[in-house]
Amino acid sequence: MSRRCRRSSTTSRDIPLSPWLIGLIGTAPPVCYAVFGIVTPGLERRFGLQRLAVIALAVATVGLLGRAAASDATLLLAATALVFAAVGVGNVLLPPLVKRYFPGRIGAMTTVFTTAMAIATFLPPLVAVPVADAAGWRSSLGLWAVFAVAALAPWFVLLWRERTPVDEAADRPDESVPPRVLRRLWALPTTWALVVGFAVTSGTAYTAFAWLPQILIDLAGVTPAQAGTLLSLFAVMGLPSSLLVPVVVARFRGAVGILFGAAVASGLGGLGGLAFAPAAAPWLWAALLGMCPLLFPLVLVLLNLRTRTHEGAVALSGIVQSVGYAIAALFPFGVGIAHTLTGGWGVPLGMLAVLLLAGIPAAIIASRPRTVEEDWSRRHGAW
Repeated sequence: MSRRCRRSSTTSRDIPLSPWLIGLIGTAPPVCYAVFGIVTPGLERRFGLQRLAVIALAVATVGLLGRAAASDATLLLAATALVFAAVGVGNVLLPPLVKRYFPGRIGAMTTVFTTAMAIATFLPPLVAVPVADAAGWRSSLGLWAVFAVAALAPWFVLLWRERTPVDEAADRPDESVPPRVLRRLWALPTTWALVVGFAVTSGTAYTAFAWLPQILIDLAGVTPAQAGTLLSLFAVMGLPSSLLVPVVVARFRGAVGILFGAAVASGLGGLGGLAFAPAAAPWLWAALLGMCPLLFPLVLVLLNLRTRTHEGAVALSGIVQSVGYAIAALFPFGVGIAHTLTGGWGVPLGMLAVLLLAGIPAAIIASRPRTVEEDWSRRHGAW
């Protein structure tokens, strides 16, 4: 029995987990990201950018500790939802925070946080299992609260330094996001182009993490261990993208269409290989499919490059991430249902291909080098 299986068995003995509850826990990330992505602009209007970041980190800390201390499945699910709600708020806040504190280095700083996110995707599974074997699953879950607390410290210092009498009097009048900004963004093609781009990368990633190992086992005939290695290859492909894409886009604005096209073409190549010659080069198909997530750092940097104002960046980030994650949450379930109904992987792979093809018109629109504020002004007058 693998170490992962041993850890799962230990957890199940302490807290019985039914299949539907495991499914709910697995669905929590995109659902929470979608819900809290759309409400974050309103929360930012109430608390301000920096204070909301601190609140999100504090809530994440409580949720992480709650997961480790959970005595039953309901508390475990509630604590998990709390963590991902906080992460959903943080996802929306990161691009505007970069725009506020590093307006002249958007590409470089976007690289920093997208690279950190890429590392955080594949590092915890490598650490969690050994820690669970050595100290128990509760210690393995609670360990990550240490990082949330560590992240809180510099934010408290920053808030303390910025709360001057002038700040108290001003109380962020020019930083809040008026409802009219959200209403306007819903009507702009650029907004929906970025939504589609985000849905393509998130939908592909969540579906791959849920189903790629089984697809490779069924179609390519690999062993479960090999399928796990190929899934790791898929995940690792996002790291160089996170390092390079934001800097390239910030310096060469014409690269947006090229990168969009490369992501779509690579993804279609990977799906085509899985559909028509799965056993020929499964490592190549996994690597090509792993190029789709380069759209993730691309869209995140565009949230800043396609906005001129702070309010526009917060609102656009909220809309793009909430709707994008909502669409992404449908695909793992849709692929599973399609596989169950058809008994094969042809239709599920076709569904992913349609999702990728939607990225082509999105690329054309997103490549236009103008902000959403300029878009609105051209169509309707002053922003």
